[in-house]
Amino acid sequence: MYIVVCYIAYLAVSLTATVWVAQTLRRNGRSFLIDAFQGNRELADSVNHLLVVGFYLVNVGYVTLALRTTAEVATARSAMELVSDKLGLVLIVLGVMHFLNLYVFSRLRRRGQAELRPPIPPDARISIQAES
Repeated sequence: MYIVVCYIAYLAVSLTATVWVAQTLRRNGRSFLIDAFQGNRELADSVNHLLVVGFYLVNVGYVTLALRTTAEVATARSAMELVSDKLGLVLIVLGVMHFLNLYVFSRLRRRGQAELRPPIPPDARISIQAES
């Protein structure tokens, strides 16, 4: 009986955390993407949606793969320890995915800003004035 409670608790908390992180990334990543795509909201929203779908696929896939266990769960203590171990791994995966998405947002934004800067002509000279 404990194993069923473990599965239900694990799925409920894991999927809730996955949805919360994905929605946070979607909502707050939008402004980075709009900036990265020079104000093109349609493209930014499309890329944002694709990133969130990928985030869900990876995390829900991991959650379902990590559901299975061969551990004997005969006591409430062993049930709590099993759920805690599994949730800890899910939260680590969510954190890694979160930072990976932030890295992608940052790279897209940096690339978008670099495209806005005019290039320095090859014959340009930079004068350095000596301090007095």
